[in-house]
Amino acid sequence: MKGFVSLYRKELHCLFASPIFYVVAFTFLIIAGYFFYSNVAYYNIVSFQASQNPFALKQLNLTEMVLRPYFLNLSVVLLFLAPILTMRLYAEEKKTGTIELLFTYPLSDQASVAAKFSAVVSAYVVILAATLPGIIFLHVLSEPNWKVVLSGYLGLFLMGTAFLALGLFTSSLTQNQIIAAVLSFGLLLMFWVIGWTRSFVGEEFYRFFQYLSLPSHLDSFTKGVLDSRDIVYYLLFVLFFLFLTLRQVESHRWRG
Repeated sequence: MKGFVSLYRKELHCLFASPIFYVVAFTFLIIAGYFFYSNVAYYNIVSFQASQNPFALKQLNLTEMVLRPYFLNLSVVLLFLAPILTMRLYAEEKKTGTIELLFTYPLSDQASVAAKFSAVVSAYVVILAATLPGIIFLHVLSEPNWKVVLSGYLGLFLMGTAFLALGLFTSSLTQNQIIAAVLSFGLLLMFWVIGWTRSFVGEEFYRFFQYLSLPSHLDSFTKGVLDSRDIVYYLLFVLFFLFLTLRQVESHRWRG
C-alpha cells in the first residue's frame, strides 16, 4: 500500500505530540496501578490470615485473586478511554479540511485506514506495555502463572484493537470529536451489555447475543486458555469495522 509508511509516521507523531495521549495514558496507568495494588494488598491480607490455617493456605490462588481481576478491570477502563484515543483520527481531518488534502496524495483509501489504525494500535501497545513493571514486581515477590499473564495481555490487546477499530469508524462519521467519542462509547457499551439478556430472551437468542458480547470473549484469556473462537471473534470484529470505515471514507471521496 503506497504511502502507508509516511501516513503511519505522521499519525504516530500527531498522537505522541498530542496532550490527549498523555492524559489518556496517565489516567489509564493510575487506575491500573490502583487496581493492581488493591488486588495484591487483598491477597497479602488473605495470605496472612490463612497462614494460621494450612488448609486455607492451599486454597489461595494468585491467578484468581490478582491476575484475573486485574485484567478484567483493565478491560472496563479501556471501555472509557479507547474512544478518546480514536475520536480525532478522521473527525479532526474533516473539521480542519485536511481530509481533502489527504485525498490528493498518492495514497489509497486502504492505506489511509490501515495507517491510522496501525498508529493508534501502536500507541495503545505502548500504554499497555507500561503496565508490565507491576507484573515484574509481582514476579519478584511471588510466582505468577506466566501462561495466564501472556494470554491475559493477548486478550487485552485483541479487545483493545476491537475497541479502536470501532472508534476509528465512528470518527469517520463526523467532524466533531466529542460526538465521535460519545458515539464510540455508546456502541462499545451496547456490545458490552448485549450479553446480559438471558432473563428476557430465549436460550437461542441468548447464545447469539452472548457471542456478540465483547467481554465474554476475554474471560478464557484471563484463565490462560487460548480459544480459537475468541481470537476469530476479535479479528472479525476488527475487520468488520475497518471495512465500514473504508466504505465511509470512499463515500466521502465520491461526495467530494
